[in-house]
Amino acid sequence: MALDVRAAAAFVIGDVLSGLSLNQALPARLEKVSERDRPLLQQLCYGTLRQGPRLQALLAQMMDKPLRDKDRDIQGLLLCGLYQLDSTRVPDHAAVSATVGATKVLKKHWAKGMTNAILRRYLRERDQLVPALDTAAAAGHPRWLYEKITAQWPAQAADIVAANNNQPPMTMRVNSRRLSREACLDALQESGIDCTAGKLSPHAIQLAQPKDVWEIPGFTAGELSVQDEAAQMAAIILAAGKGERVLDACAAPGGKTCHILESQPALFELVAMDIDDARLQRVEENLTRLDLKATLLAGDASHPPAQLAPQSFDRILVDAPCSASGVIRRHPDVKLLRRDSDIGQLAEQQQGILDGLWPLLKAGGTLLYATCSIFEEENSQIIQRFIDGRSDVSLLDTSVSWGEPASAGRQLLPTTGGPDGLFYALLHKAS
Repeated sequence: MALDVRAAAAFVIGDVLSGLSLNQALPARLEKVSERDRPLLQQLCYGTLRQGPRLQALLAQMMDKPLRDKDRDIQGLLLCGLYQLDSTRVPDHAAVSATVGATKVLKKHWAKGMTNAILRRYLRERDQLVPALDTAAAAGHPRWLYEKITAQWPAQAADIVAANNNQPPMTMRVNSRRLSREACLDALQESGIDCTAGKLSPHAIQLAQPKDVWEIPGFTAGELSVQDEAAQMAAIILAAGKGERVLDACAAPGGKTCHILESQPALFELVAMDIDDARLQRVEENLTRLDLKATLLAGDASHPPAQLAPQSFDRILVDAPCSASGVIRRHPDVKLLRRDSDIGQLAEQQQGILDGLWPLLKAGGTLLYATCSIFEEENSQIIQRFIDGRSDVSLLDTSVSWGEPASAGRQLLPTTGGPDGLFYALLHKAS
């Protein structure tokens, strides 16, 4: 028997509150609900987590004391119920009834009356509860994150916050080895899919409405891949040349790896490395679907495997692990799981990766440093520190007009209906 969709959402959100990522918590529950309910489950989980700090603050006003850790599923259910009343088209009476009914599925009969009382109180007192929220909670962000965004990007903060709270667009990358973007646009529109050409990448197509990838003409055949337009800029800036050896040092799940190969089919070799052997399976799946070839290697970029010889790569892409502050709308669990103290720890890791990979780059070669962060501690400060500490490195001008200038590099900021927030810096190794 299929699992009740609101109970499934309660389990997922409860797991995230307990420390799991959404990517870890959601897939198993998707398998247990009916196929018809899977889109709704995704909407409930992503929407609730995007508004998580705001909903938590509202809930705290209506509870005498916090729930116990073992009742995180009930907390998840309550947050999901508030999200439905606040941000969906589900009729209020139906949202309350279905959410209360899920307490039985969760085997938490004691929570039935409490859930009903809290949701109905919110409907009665919404006009008093909402104005009582502090600025950060009202914006749907934890205080540390809200304050960091407004401090580093004061002029753009409102737009960044709005983008973080909204569903991102679905953007496709056209495989230029197979067909042109114009031909792909025509084929999609002829099949009834409303879409437009991207504004940054010459390979980008943005769909007016999200769609199951397997229902998109050309996806199965490898003519299209899902990739945000900001991420597509990596292969374009890297600009790998014919006969070159390229290292994608943090490759999984393989979107940038495949784009590099599509953009330059005459490479000598592309090595796709990732620290997680299991994640490399995703890279292999993408390569297979697109009929591309790369050398896969499990390894730590800060301490590269011995088989990667010094000065053996013409170009290196470093898509460094980061806070994901530029892709919060795609990973809304960041709002609940990430802490301000994580930024410094990530910066140390990023510095270690650059130090570990630089010896692998040939003299005269280029290294592209990328993150999906909007914070200078992970971006321009890392690059400036790296340049200041070496005599054989210089920052190249990428000669682009998009994004925002950073003290060392270029920053794209997340925009509603537009690209994600990614940072790029292109480094040259002296001959």
